[in-house]
Amino acid sequence: MSVTSWFLVSSSGTRHRLPREMIFVGREDCELMLQSRSVDKQHAVINYNPTTDEHLVKDLGSLNGTFVNDLRIPDQTYITLKLSDIIRFGYDILQTSSLPEDSNHTNKLFHLYD
Repeated sequence: MSVTSWFLVSSSGTRHRLPREMIFVGREDCELMLQSRSVDKQHAVINYNPTTDEHLVKDLGSLNGTFVNDLRIPDQTYITLKLSDIIRFGYDILQTSSLPEDSNHTNKLFHLYD
């Protein structure tokens, strides 16, 4: 049985691997940095729950909100992510995806410029 890696995929096809740990999403000093002015400096957090093998997203009180499948996440509330979910941080849109763990994809952190 192969282990699956989760990714957030931008509209341009850029992939960011979701690690099995907590990451911050925002414009500055975050593991996943988005350059849109609609994204707060620390906009949201994505956490991994090893017990349930799930990724969860929480908005950190951002001005423009975090949405999953067009539903705004209430501040400080975790929402469980599912494959093919559409996540919007401000106006930046990403989609959850998965690939087998042995695929050649980087774990490096990077900036998305969509």
